[in-house]
Amino acid sequence: MTEEIFGPVITLYVFEDDRYEEILGICANASKYSLTGAFFGKDRGVIDHAEKVLRFAAGNLYINDKSTGSVVGQNPFGGSRASGTNDKAGSIINMLKWVSPQAIKESYDATTDYRY
Repeated sequence: MTEEIFGPVITLYVFEDDRYEEILGICANASKYSLTGAFFGKDRGVIDHAEKVLRFAAGNLYINDKSTGSVVGQNPFGGSRASGTNDKAGSIINMLKWVSPQAIKESYDATTDYRY
């Protein structure tokens, strides 16, 4: 589960309940790729914990939704790590890749003293 595979593929990994924390850590750190990830759960506490651990495990993280859940033109999409620059196509975040923000301040009253 460390390769980036494109295609109609589902990967399942069955583990014993007492290995839950270990498996979360593996999911968060095992791969150099980081395009999308998804997990399903019902217990809000478990979901919140998994979300925190897996926060940087994928450019797009889906909770209780398929990992192809992004809707073009509605949801930002982009991978991180070796899966891209995480520039989130479809959102304002992508525009920052192409611009050079600049701040300009202008005072309309002539300065008479260098002290503020």
